[in-house]
Amino acid sequence: MAPKHFLSAATIVLNEHNEILLIKGPERGWEMPGGVVEEGESLKNAAIRETKEESGIDIEVTKFCAVFQNVSQSIE
Repeated sequence: MAPKHFLSAATIVLNEHNEILLIKGPERGWEMPGGVVEEGESLKNAAIRETKEESGIDIEVTKFCAVFQNVSQSIE
């Protein structure tokens, strides 16, 4: 049975020149690294893992900046 909702984490990665890391995805184009949080995984660890998987870069999470919920889609 598929879960009724997904929890995702995305990162804003800045370098020493305040440049933002973007990943070019095959379907959506340029976007911040991120993806689905695995069962039992924290948001912090998911952000670190997804950034490493998508860019090869190790990051340190220094703060959380937002939580977003899409309330326009209903799941049945």
